This record gives sequence, structure tokens and C-alpha cells, in this order.
Amino acid sequence: MKTSLPSRGIYVITDGRTSRFVERVAEALSGGAAMIQYRDLTHDDARRADEARALASLCQGHGVPLVIDHDVALAAAVGADGVHLSQADGSPARVRAMLGPDAIVGASCYASAALASAAATAGASYVSFGAFYPSPTKPGAGRAPIELLHETRHLGIPRVAIGGISLDNGGLLVAAGAEFLAAVSAVFGADDPRLATVQLAALFQA
Repeated sequence: MKTSLPSRGIYVITDGRTSRFVERVAEALSGGAAMIQYRDLTHDDARRADEARALASLCQGHGVPLVIDHDVALAAAVGADGVHLSQADGSPARVRAMLGPDAIVGASCYASAALASAAATAGASYVSFGAFYPSPTKPGAGRAPIELLHETRHLGIPRVAIGGISLDNGGLLVAAGAEFLAAVSAVFGADDPRLATVQLAALFQA
């Protein structure tokens, strides 16, 4: 049984450079993370499989969905709840056919309302936009204007804001309509990932 996509919250994306990897993800979950994405672009398949399985079990225990970045085969192998696609990874419809109708399928749409509309039509569960602010995780990422969130309210699926999000700027994105705030360094760069996640999640209650 797949864990369903929540309606809003903090979408924590893993940082493969983090020590105490699984423990720190557990801390983020205890702080109220709404969704976890396992992102590791290395080619250490054995380690990636072990980590993804550990996160799948951890997330299942918290009732929080686990999404795997890019790797549809890994998502299927570890029983993850879904996969996140770049524009180079293929159609959400094709991936959903591989993972099943209940799978969460996200799509990166950068700064393009047109790509988001196409992804929604193709069956994406959510779309992500960004980077809204300078990102320490992807320093060269293009920028998305905050107006994009206003322009895409009609899509009918959740929108994830990503890129340099912090306590200082995340509230602006929530106010503009973002259903999820994606966080990497704001959580894993913090001394206390649990507290960092609690504080970010509070932006949705303001």
C-alpha cells in the first residue's frame, strides 16, 4: 500500500554528503517532514540501494512518502512511494505505468508554467519550480520568479518551491501559493535537523 501524497508541508531532499545520513533523516521526520526525497547521483549502486531501503522502512514507520530522484528502477526495487523526474527522465504517464497507478510522480518544471501544464496533463502528482533563491546545493541553477506560483494556481496539483529556501524567505513562497517547500541545506546544513524542520513547517501555520 503506497503512502499517499500529503496536501502541503516541508519536502526534505537528502544531501548525500551528510554524515549520520539515516539518523539525520530520522530527525527531520521527527520534526514534521511531510515527504522525503532520496537524492544521490553517484554510481555506488550497492550503497544507494541500502540507503534507499533504510529510508523506505523509516518513512513507512512515520507514514511519510519516500520519493526517489530520477531512478525508477531503484524506486521499484525498494518499494518507494514514487519517483521525481527531470525533463530528461521521460513522461510521468510512462513512469506511472511502470510503478503503478498509486505511485507519486513528481516533475521538475524549473521556471516554466508550460512545462508544468504539460506534466499535469501527463499525470504528474506534483510539479516543482525553482530555484527561487540562490541555491548552495545547485549554485548554477536558473532562477524562477515568485509570480510563477500565482500564475499556476489553476493546475490542480501541488506545486513545490525549491532553491535556497530558508526561514527568512519561505513564508513568501507559501503566501504566493506553494503547497510544498523543498529543503536540502536548510535541514541538513543545520546543527539540529529536527528543530530546523519544525521551524520550516511552522511557515505553513503562520
